[in-house]
Amino acid sequence: MITFSYKVIQWALRHLNCQAVAEIGCSNGNHPIYLTEWKGKKIAFYMTLVSAPAAAACLEEAVCLTGCRDYVVFGSCGTLNSQLTDGKMIVPTWAYRDEGLSYHYIAASEYIEMKGWKKVAAFFEEKEVAYAAGRTWTTDAVYRETSGKAEKLRKAGCIAVEMELAGMQAVCEYHGLGLRAFLFASDCLESEEWHNKLLGGEGEWDMQVGCFLLALDLALLIEEQEGI
Repeated sequence: MITFSYKVIQWALRHLNCQAVAEIGCSNGNHPIYLTEWKGKKIAFYMTLVSAPAAAACLEEAVCLTGCRDYVVFGSCGTLNSQLTDGKMIVPTWAYRDEGLSYHYIAASEYIEMKGWKKVAAFFEEKEVAYAAGRTWTTDAVYRETSGKAEKLRKAGCIAVEMELAGMQAVCEYHGLGLRAFLFASDCLESEEWHNKLLGGEGEWDMQVGCFLLALDLALLIEEQEGI
């Protein structure tokens, strides 16, 4: 499992029996990979770096260090359609490739399909978790998410903007790995002015921990379905 939130790591270390089993090396500081037990099954998790290149590098390292072939990633994003996403989890179906990393792994195209999205949607339906499924916009340039670009991608069916999914999915396709992803909106880019909905506050941290618990159950479902 992959999180972007250090609060999730802090919570897990306080509330679960966790053991550091490997470490992703980085000049900015190393990132431990932890192993925990959830409902009788062992699950590994780590905090990744932000942006497609950094998250992809962490994923490449995690594969080598653990041998894991299936991954669940969750985190926050910006909504492009709050009417559709408010109060719901977001299940990315396709990601618009407005980043550079994915083009080094698979052939060029506008979008990449998030191959595991139907299984995530089915999981939420079983759990009775409200969700919105749709395209996301993966971009490297967080400060160039302009209103014009946002409107263009909204008209193309994108409901959220994030920085990693197109790249991470491309890495998984290249290596034959499984990836399930879900998000929640912490800020809003559907108007001329940016609106900070949850970003960095206690509401966001609570959501991150809630998503971590969902991700643990999703990982168990993958284990049952795939026979890992």
